Amino acid sequence: MADAHAKNHDYHLVDPSPWPFVGSISAFVLAVGAVTWMHGSNPAVMIIGFLGVLYTMYMWWRDVIIEGNQNHHTPVVALHMRYGMLMFIASEVMFFVAWFWAFFDASLFPGDAIQASRAVATGGVWPPEGTVIFDPWHLPLVNTLILLTSGTTVTWAHHALLNNDRKGLQMGLLATVLLGVLFTAVQAYEYAHAAFAFSRDHGGNIYGSTFFMATGFHGFHVIVGTIFLVVCLIRAARGAFTPKAHFGFEAAAWYWHFVDVVWLFLFASVYIWSSSGVIIPEH
Repeated sequence: MADAHAKNHDYHLVDPSPWPFVGSISAFVLAVGAVTWMHGSNPAVMIIGFLGVLYTMYMWWRDVIIEGNQNHHTPVVALHMRYGMLMFIASEVMFFVAWFWAFFDASLFPGDAIQASRAVATGGVWPPEGTVIFDPWHLPLVNTLILLTSGTTVTWAHHALLNNDRKGLQMGLLATVLLGVLFTAVQAYEYAHAAFAFSRDHGGNIYGSTFFMATGFHGFHVIVGTIFLVVCLIRAARGAFTPKAHFGFEAAAWYWHFVDVVWLFLFASVYIWSSSGVIIPEH
């Protein structure tokens, strides 16, 4: 009798998994907990939901790795996984488009934006009068150089893997992780010394709102990408990747390059554009 598990196609029909259900419940608990915490309740519900999301991510991705080790990731499946990662990055691009849209709407039409935020009209000046912003050629430039360098080190790791250079792969990944941590540390220092606020109740305005939302979400993506690369470093140390089978690393590298490119646009707009002192005529 033929093997009951044998198949004559290239597609992977996944076994029933509890993680979509567990993940959706955890995300719901996290969202409800975050809302109640912001209204003064205990953050315990939010923490439980957050831990549930982390557990779901770990277990779900562990299962995917096991499936790959069991040769379920045929060339067709691997191609579709690449399509999925590209679609995910495309959705992330559109996510940041929203923040860039908000920033340029406020900076190109500052009178309308500031009046809509119930702040004092500035006569068309961006950033708003009295806002002391960062010099883009100090810490922001340092962070730009850090991220650009990290883009070269992750590319180094990729080429080392393609040439089956295990040591080069691990050294490149380690350098990229350290640069990612350094970027986060510099951004945390920058935030701690910001001369403007996010909340209007504490002297903030539309500039602070767009600045912290755009750069803050980018910083979150850097942290996610750093964790992604740490997992790849651990797997690389265990010999998990081969020159022909390394989609997990490839996805991390794509994500990291996406983070690099978004930062270049942030640096050019949120920092350099805002520091130029452009005055937009009122209509």
